[in-house]
Amino acid sequence: MTGATREYDDRSLDSTLDVDDPSPPGQPLEAIVVRYQDGPDRCTITPRDCSDAERLTTWLSADLDLLVDVTDAR
Repeated sequence: MTGATREYDDRSLDSTLDVDDPSPPGQPLEAIVVRYQDGPDRCTITPRDCSDAERLTTWLSADLDLLVDVTDAR
């Protein structure tokens, strides 16, 4: 890197995200847990109703022990 920095402006997020809205997202999600003997278990979250092709690029994975219940985080 040359020392250049890039500033992040999150003011536009205020108009698009309603953090106080308790309603669930519009698309149901599916959590798939894979258990490993030699490492942390992994949870992958993906939309429930998507094509196999979309599923290849529409997912998020994390170690299972890092996830918390949403009611514990509010």
